[in-house]
Amino acid sequence: MLDLQRLRALHAVSVHGTVGAAAVALGYTSSAVSQQIAKLERETRTVLLEREGRGVRLTDEAHQLVRAARELLAIVERAETELEERRGVPAGRLTVAAFASAARGLMPSVLADLARRHPALDTRLTEIDPHLSVDLVAKGAVDLVVAHDWDIAPLPAPAGVEQAVIGDDLCDLLVPEGHRFAGRTAVRREELGGERWICQPPGRVCHEWLVRTLRTAGHEPEIVHQADENPTLVALVAAGLGIALIPRLGRGPLPAGVVEVPLDPVPVRRLYALWRTGAARRPAIAETVRALGAHWPGVSARTPR
Repeated sequence: MLDLQRLRALHAVSVHGTVGAAAVALGYTSSAVSQQIAKLERETRTVLLEREGRGVRLTDEAHQLVRAARELLAIVERAETELEERRGVPAGRLTVAAFASAARGLMPSVLADLARRHPALDTRLTEIDPHLSVDLVAKGAVDLVVAHDWDIAPLPAPAGVEQAVIGDDLCDLLVPEGHRFAGRTAVRREELGGERWICQPPGRVCHEWLVRTLRTAGHEPEIVHQADENPTLVALVAAGLGIALIPRLGRGPLPAGVVEVPLDPVPVRRLYALWRTGAARRPAIAETVRALGAHWPGVSARTPR
């Protein structure tokens, strides 16, 4: 008899790529995930994971089990959805993945609202980049995703995934005091050539947007500093080391030495909630989407300019 929790652990390793990442997604320790898979190997008398460098590789037999696990987990999800739908109230565990600034600027108020209104609902948040999170919801690794796209880089929803617009987050140019753009009422994109840029690393949505935007305006960006978190980018601007394009959501008050200048046209990223079509009837999904939409106007109004 195959144990569903052990299959879930193997499925998580397949989706997330490492035991450590799977453990974070499941809310377990890495040791607990490894033990689950070791027990599954003993039960099936099969090697499922092989060492590969510092990580692991799934064997062919493991991939076969993962396909079966995906089907079983989908059946369990349908059963849980039907039970929750019959009760008519949000309940059970709901896993949510959100990108960093949404996790900081939007999700705390939404999660508090859900906890207050629906004590039977156990919502769990994980911070994940949008490029990864959309694939995770499609594969059933998380229940709902808060992601974003940019005006020149739309976010495609995979087959079997539904989405709803939460709202629009505006982006501003941040420059050091004394910069040639400081004090301007607006700067056009065509004027951005010859600058030293501070942005997120390659592979991040914001990085790709900056590169595409500047190249479209006829400039090759000179990116001199890269960091994952917006507060770090702002600190580098404050030190006079370059300029940056930073969204308003989750940014916080600007420190001394940093000047905000609007771009013309203003860059916009749109926030979405995404979930699997099979879970659309689940009250927990509907209520979370409602809460995201309800809290967005207040969050965007409080966002500093």
